[in-house]
Amino acid sequence: MEAFLVSIVVVAAGEIGDKTQLLALMLATRFQQRLPIVLGILVATLANHTLAGLVGAWVRNVIPAEWLRWIVAASFLATALWALKPDRLEERPQEGGGPFKVFAVTAVTFFMVEMGDKTRYTNLPAVIAGTTLGMLIADVPVVWLGRVIGAKISLRVARLVAAALFAALALVAILTG
Repeated sequence: MEAFLVSIVVVAAGEIGDKTQLLALMLATRFQQRLPIVLGILVATLANHTLAGLVGAWVRNVIPAEWLRWIVAASFLATALWALKPDRLEERPQEGGGPFKVFAVTAVTFFMVEMGDKTRYTNLPAVIAGTTLGMLIADVPVVWLGRVIGAKISLRVARLVAAALFAALALVAILTG
């Protein structure tokens, strides 16, 4: 129970203002459909935290820490470049592709952005459940409020700010390892 509760609190608190909240806001302003975004966050978080728990030790032994730093930095930089790409939402009110596209984009981007996070408890099911719930507590409100926030801010400015923040995260990953 301790692993579950600590995981909820640590992740929910740690996600406030974190890269995934920024990503949730970016997705909420880019896509009009909220439920596929929330489901994408759920699936990506479950997959990511399960994968991180199962192979984290193996990866640390196989891939040198210096390489991991560059891989994380490259994923942040790729997200920054993606944020710079003007989207169709700026040209028309609805993004094409339907709910599956929104779900897929959300699941893949959340999975990649969260890949670097580690777990410390040995009770893997409790950690996965707690970290997933903590992630949802932190990010779902941002998804639902994203439409309100998106209506009040320029999408061009939001893209530029998001790109700058992800580029800064890439730089931090390079400099701090």
